[in-house]
Amino acid sequence: MSKTLEDIARELIEKNSNSKVKLIYAFNGSGKTRLSKEFQNLISPKNEEDISLNFKDKKIIYFSAFTEDLFFWDNDLKKDAIHTLKIQQNQFTDWILRVQGQENNIIDNFQRYTNNKLTPKFNENYSQVTFSFERGNDVKEDNIKISKGEESCFIWSIFYSLFEQIISVLNIVELKGRETPDFNNLEYIFIDDPVSSLDENHLIELAVNISSLIKESESDLKFIITTHNPLFYNILCNEFSRLPKGCKKFRLEKMEDNTHNLYSQINDSPFAYQVHLIDKLESIFKQEIQIKEFLKEIKHGYKNKAKTILKKDALNDNDLSGFYRLISNRTISSLFYIRKNHVGNEFTLSLFKEKEIKECEVEKYHFNLIRNILEKLATFLGYREMKDMLPQDGSGPDPYMNRIVNLSSHSKHSGEETILISDNDKRVLKGLVEHINTKYNFRSKFIKLGKD
Repeated sequence: MSKTLEDIARELIEKNSNSKVKLIYAFNGSGKTRLSKEFQNLISPKNEEDISLNFKDKKIIYFSAFTEDLFFWDNDLKKDAIHTLKIQQNQFTDWILRVQGQENNIIDNFQRYTNNKLTPKFNENYSQVTFSFERGNDVKEDNIKISKGEESCFIWSIFYSLFEQIISVLNIVELKGRETPDFNNLEYIFIDDPVSSLDENHLIELAVNISSLIKESESDLKFIITTHNPLFYNILCNEFSRLPKGCKKFRLEKMEDNTHNLYSQINDSPFAYQVHLIDKLESIFKQEIQIKEFLKEIKHGYKNKAKTILKKDALNDNDLSGFYRLISNRTISSLFYIRKNHVGNEFTLSLFKEKEIKECEVEKYHFNLIRNILEKLATFLGYREMKDMLPQDGSGPDPYMNRIVNLSSHSKHSGEETILISDNDKRVLKGLVEHINTKYNFRSKFIKLGKD
């Protein structure tokens, strides 16, 4: 059953409460950042603006897109003003910069992920920062405006320096021995997509650094990390695989009705991005249905047994085996699908049927996803070109399918670009997904029931 983000935040707090880390994968736009706010509101309901409160009152500190709102550019080019990144007055930056003197650590962390020739400089009261770049031969360009990605790295570097300080302080068991009492009530650090603009090498370094820092934490402090980046998720899965206090892995999905589901990643293997892309594409062509609609198609004498199983709050493999035996080609007159929704070692079942092709919301970027899958398959299996993975006719790869897949070759990188997709092209996309599942043995999460 789908849930609100508040429900999911409460589930993260109440279930698996002993886990040191909860790691969540979700596509952009799935609600990761809003989840961080819902989580914060449940942990500290009275705190409207957590970042501005006194540290000793805090139970949670989070890094997210909301956090970046503390920083903004003052670049009035009409007055030929200096490019400065303004810092809204807040207790956090005052504490870490003015009280703790973390300026040098912040600069070191920033240059580690960007460029050691790119240097931030704070003003005396730490209300703004300017940037300079050394171009070689003692040539230095002052007061430059850095990119949005570099700005995100800079803001993250400030928070990373804070996280280092928090873990170091809380590792002192005796309260009187700690250099500050400001973190004594802290329970959670929530990290939402720390930096999405890093190149692959720096992204790997960031993941390893975060995991190493968390492994150093000996207190009861807990961490929640969300990301849309499969490589970042993969590395953290591996790094946390032997974490003494455990790491629980999840996948957050946004449903068509704007509700959400949080699925457990129950196996120990790293997240398979291509498998998830296939699942996302398959979902376009499926429509979730209610139990009563499904029961209409069950032959007389089996309805009550099927209803009893489907109404259970939690099922196990024995229940599912019984359901398979009950629902066979002899007892169902139409084609349906079931899907397991894992909750720990148990699960519930969702029911689906095929959507009418005209109702399927296919966008241009979906062809980019299928191309991504085919390219990765070609590389893995040793083929020279992506088109070799397509269905073949007598002379080679199906030319129409090849053209359709290349429909996205000049599209924007984001999924926001839309274009009118014909019903025939939708059928081609659906056929390509089925081809990949069948030809290359991807295991569909939609389990077929009944007759085609």
